Amino acid sequence: MPLDRREFFQTSLGTLAATVLPGALHAGAVSATKETLSVGVIGSGLRGQSHIGELLGQPGVSVTAIADIDPEMVRRTKEIFTKAGLSQPTVYDQGPTDYKRLLAESGVDAVIIATPWQWHTVMAVDAMHAGKYTGLEVGGAFSIDECWELVRAHEQSGTHLFFLENVCYRRDVMAVLNMVRQGLFGELLHLEGGYQHDLRAVKFNDGKSAYGNGVEFGEKAFHEARWRTRHSQYRNGDLYPTHGLGPVANMIDINRGNRLVGLTSMATKSRGLHKYVVEQGGADHPNAKVEFALGDIVTTMISTQNGETVVLHHDTNSPRPYSLGFRVQGTQGLWMDVNDSLHLEGTSPAHQWEPAAKYLERYDHPYWKKDGEIAAGAGHGGMDYFLIKDFVRVAKANSRPPIDVYDGATWLAVTPLSEQSVATGGTLQLFPDFTRGRWMERPADFATAEW
Repeated sequence: MPLDRREFFQTSLGTLAATVLPGALHAGAVSATKETLSVGVIGSGLRGQSHIGELLGQPGVSVTAIADIDPEMVRRTKEIFTKAGLSQPTVYDQGPTDYKRLLAESGVDAVIIATPWQWHTVMAVDAMHAGKYTGLEVGGAFSIDECWELVRAHEQSGTHLFFLENVCYRRDVMAVLNMVRQGLFGELLHLEGGYQHDLRAVKFNDGKSAYGNGVEFGEKAFHEARWRTRHSQYRNGDLYPTHGLGPVANMIDINRGNRLVGLTSMATKSRGLHKYVVEQGGADHPNAKVEFALGDIVTTMISTQNGETVVLHHDTNSPRPYSLGFRVQGTQGLWMDVNDSLHLEGTSPAHQWEPAAKYLERYDHPYWKKDGEIAAGAGHGGMDYFLIKDFVRVAKANSRPPIDVYDGATWLAVTPLSEQSVATGGTLQLFPDFTRGRWMERPADFATAEW
C-alpha cells in the first residue's frame, strides 16, 4: 500500500540505520589499544615481503601468517623470518583461495593485502567480513560496483579498511601539505599528479634484467609482468591513479569538506609497447602481433565541489624519467616537483622560480622531523616506514584510518570512470558520493595524529 510522506521518511531512516549506520558509527569508535598486534600478509611477493620487513621492525607487532600461491615467494618470505631469528609464520599456499583459511583459522588481528589488482576487492571484502583490520594495496578499480562493495563491506561489518597509498607519506609531499595547511599558497586552485614511469622493461621481462639494474630488480619486474602486462592489452584509461591523486586529494580535503564531482579522460594512440617489442625482440617476436589497448599517455581532468581542478597523467609505455608530476597551485603561488621549484608571491623574486629545497626543509612535516632518520632505510625513500607505522597505530587502536575506505573507493573509481570516458570520446563521467553526504562533516585528519 502507498505510504504517506511521514511514513516514507520513517521507513527510509529505519532502513538506513539498519544498513549504513552500524559501520558509520563504528568508524568513529575507538576500542582499547592492543599492546601487541598479530598480522597476516596475503600476497608475500616482493611488495608483501617489503611490508613484512617494515612490520617486523615495529614494536609490539608479529607476522604470524602468510598466504601466497608462488612457492618461490613463500620460500623467500620464510628466509626473512629465519634471518631475523623469528618463528616461522603459518603458510596458506593451497591455491588462490586459501587466503580464506588464513582469515578463518589464523587468529590474526589485521591483514595486509599485496596481491595482483584483480584480487584486491574480493580479498578486502572477505577480510572485513572476517573482522580483520584490513590494509589494502593500491591500484585501480575494475568497476564502480566494486568500489561500492568495499564501502558496503565496511559499513555492514564495522571493520576498517586502510588504503595503503604510500606516496601520501613522501617527504616533499608532506612538507607541501604542511605549507598548504599553513596557507603559504593561498587558496588552492589547481593540482596535478600522475604515474609517469617507463614500465616497458617491467611489462616484458624474463626475470634476468631490467633497466640494467641487476638481478634483483629484474626478478621483481618479472613477477609483476606476469599479471600487469595483461591490463595494457585489454584496458584503456588511467590504470594506476592513486599515487598522483591521493596526495593532492588530501591537500584539498576530498571527502572531508570537499568531494570529486566529475572527470573527462582522453588517451593517445598506443605505439610504445609495440615499438619496444620490435626493437628488443624483432618484428617476428610473438608479442609483436599483440594489439595493446592502453594509450601511451592518458590525461584525466577532474572537477571538485569547491571549485578546484585536478589533472592526472598516466604514462607507462614511453621512454621517460620517473616522475609523479606534482603541481600544487593557489592564489599566492605554486610548487612543482618536476623541476623541484616553487614561487610564492611577495616572497620569491618576481616572475622567477626558486629552488624548493629550502622551503621543504623549513616546513618539513612533524612526522619526518621526528622519525626521518629512522625511516631512512625503509622502502620508497622512507615513506613506507610512515605508512606501516600509521597502519600499526590505528590497527592496534581499532580506530578509523587516516586513508579510509571512502578515500580508497573514491580514488579507485578514477580508473573505471576514465575507461568509460576514453571509450566515449572524452565524455563527462560523474563520481558517486561514496560517503552519502558525510563528506560535508568528516574531519580533515590525515597526518595530524600524535604518535
